[in-house]
Amino acid sequence: MKKLCCLLLAMLLCCPAALAEDVQLVASFYPVYIFAQNILQDVPGVSLSCMTAPSTGCLHDYQLLAGDMLKLSKADALLINGAGMEVFLPAVHSQLPEMKIVDCSEGIELICADEEHHHDHGHEHKHEAEEYNAHIWLDPKNAIQMVKNMESRLIDLMPEHAETIAKNASAYITRLEELDAYITDHLLAIPSRQIVTFHDSFPYFAKAYDLHIVAVVSMEPEEPLSPQTLMDVIHQVTAAGNPPLFAEPQYRNAALEVISRETGAPVYLLDPLVTGDGSMTAYEDVMKKNLHTLLEALSK
Repeated sequence: MKKLCCLLLAMLLCCPAALAEDVQLVASFYPVYIFAQNILQDVPGVSLSCMTAPSTGCLHDYQLLAGDMLKLSKADALLINGAGMEVFLPAVHSQLPEMKIVDCSEGIELICADEEHHHDHGHEHKHEAEEYNAHIWLDPKNAIQMVKNMESRLIDLMPEHAETIAKNASAYITRLEELDAYITDHLLAIPSRQIVTFHDSFPYFAKAYDLHIVAVVSMEPEEPLSPQTLMDVIHQVTAAGNPPLFAEPQYRNAALEVISRETGAPVYLLDPLVTGDGSMTAYEDVMKKNLHTLLEALSK
């Protein structure tokens, strides 16, 4: 037994790579994690985790937990959505000033939050730390740029795996380009392009595919509307011809149910891709599901 232990120790000493720890990468939340999984497939010596639970949703008001800081303290880099989504970044910079940040929003044309205020019907937007709408990933063209940003920074971090990272990113970008073309082709002939959403998740998607968001029922998913604001939205929906209402599966929205009852406008579900099963094809699967929901809703 002693000889075996000595032999194993000698092997480790002769192979420094065997002692090397994995590169620890942390994605801030679900969509960033999905993109990173595809880029890092089969890259050896890398450990990827998601800082937040798959059920967390958007990070607008997320408060860092002690466990989050512990995970980040061991990380070589934090992969973020950017565009103001991760409001906790100042705390990360303060406590972990050497932390490498991979901002996936670089180079993406952002939609200013002020451009959306005409949709909120007097509802005060609480994202004071956000200057822009941060839901950039819901336009596949933006998702492609996010993947390119991640690819570039990860190659800088792990140049020895540049070939695999670049190959993975190229394959995933091809799939995203095919997805974008698929959605574009299927939405070309829809007779109506007006929708009402309950959250400010879909402006990038709407802009990409020439949809018109008539109203955003609630900028804050779990905040109730005042009776006056609710009546204003009902009048807006009625004036627009009662376009379909779109809730999100992550939240129950009683206001949409009231609006539907008062106007006759049907309620459907659009998934903003902030929670899920974490599969490699999750982005494409959910976006196609959203497409078919839109086709059903807007073809009536």
